[in-house]
Amino acid sequence: MLPTPNTARRRLATAATAGVAVYVLVDVTLQFMPPHYSVISDAESNLAVGQFGWIMNLNFLGRTITTFCAVAAINRVGWPSSLRRTGTVLMSVGGLSSAVLAFFPTDVGPGPATTVGTVHLVVAGSGFLAALAGILVLTRWIRLNTELAKAFPAALSLAAIAAFGLASLGLTTALKPNLLGLAERVCLAGVLGWAMAVCTAIRGLDRRR
Repeated sequence: MLPTPNTARRRLATAATAGVAVYVLVDVTLQFMPPHYSVISDAESNLAVGQFGWIMNLNFLGRTITTFCAVAAINRVGWPSSLRRTGTVLMSVGGLSSAVLAFFPTDVGPGPATTVGTVHLVVAGSGFLAALAGILVLTRWIRLNTELAKAFPAALSLAAIAAFGLASLGLTTALKPNLLGLAERVCLAGVLGWAMAVCTAIRGLDRRR
């Protein structure tokens, strides 16, 4: 028997929330493993370079799957609209960029930039911008959606955190590189937290029926 639309939506939202939890758990665990990159000064992508880098690369791929599950769940709420369509496309681009990062490792340490490392930086930056633009558009859509109206305060707060983190990332890159890792993780917390909050709200829709 095929799942009903509401069942499929709930399963997708559950998969997305679980994916966020697993991503954060792996990220935190890798911080305690060699070569012990700094959470304050080192970019998250540095975790994908080193003895256990393959684990972070799998985590990047998992973030893509998590994003697509969240997008699929969102697309099953309410009627189609230009806001939802635009937001989910941008969010998908952000998620897809995470998969690309798994195949183009970043440059770590001093030395000239490599082509692969440059691709990594461009894709990572573009991915953050697309993800942030997507959640900002979708936050506007949530405010207009009667089913998810109660999720709006959390979505707005987390979108603001993501925006602050991305702005800080740009500033630290230019002015204070030793805080780059912290700024990036603030942005990630906003993006991942937004997906967790919205998908939790979507799961709650079916529990109220």
